[in-house]
Amino acid sequence: MTKPSPLRPVTAAQVRADFNDLRAVLHYTKAAHYLGLWASERLMLERILPPPPAADFPILEAGCGAGRISVALHSLGYRNITAFDFARELVEQAESLAAERRATITFHHADATRLDKHPAFAPAAPPLGGFAAVLFLFNGLMQIPLRRNRRRALRQLAAVCRPGAPLLFTTHDRDHSPSERAAWRLEALRWKEGKQDPRLREFGDRRFEDNCGDTFMHLPNRAEILADLAATGWTHMGDHLRRDLAKEPRPVREFSDECRFWVAARRSANGENPKS
Repeated sequence: MTKPSPLRPVTAAQVRADFNDLRAVLHYTKAAHYLGLWASERLMLERILPPPPAADFPILEAGCGAGRISVALHSLGYRNITAFDFARELVEQAESLAAERRATITFHHADATRLDKHPAFAPAAPPLGGFAAVLFLFNGLMQIPLRRNRRRALRQLAAVCRPGAPLLFTTHDRDHSPSERAAWRLEALRWKEGKQDPRLREFGDRRFEDNCGDTFMHLPNRAEILADLAATGWTHMGDHLRRDLAKEPRPVREFSDECRFWVAARRSANGENPKS
């Protein structure tokens, strides 16, 4: 009788394979076609973006998935959108949806941690002076394994943005409710005793299976994100739990549970902070 193979720590390659899985592709494609922008997303986008069409305001969406955000932005009148994702199957779905909706959006298959290796994001390639805003919504940043890699992605995004450019992204939050805090106290005991899921590499990691397949997610606390922004060329400008921004309809709540919206601004080359 052969021994079962040990559970291996999660890797970027595994996360990419999970997103290219048919179940995940169908899940995110359905949301792109029928769900559109959440009320909270729309509110935050209105806060950081100028009114459309803003032709001289190039927007970059990282982790665009099947095109839910970028195609919705185009429908609002924004006409200077570039988007990328590291899952090729999802990029193809985004391109298909954009063609169906007659949305002129530039899509790329690219990795947020390796933008400097992609010809579309080389120093001379982004719009003159860099992108004017960058989005990384639906917790995409937190689906990058290892903190050092998430920080690398933040640095790579800062490198293709103009000084002062806003960054809008979301995370889950380990402290958003009493039950969540209690669950993570128990998880901390597991890690202290070495009894955590062997696939997980850092405290805050979670891997679970649901109707869209296997999913890796890192759940940070607030202090972790503030430190990561400060270390990667961004200035924290504010953050809000979704429930404090808007009451979302049931389809949105079924698609995603509570999350925190973060706004940061790209510091200048000399390290000066943007004006709040």
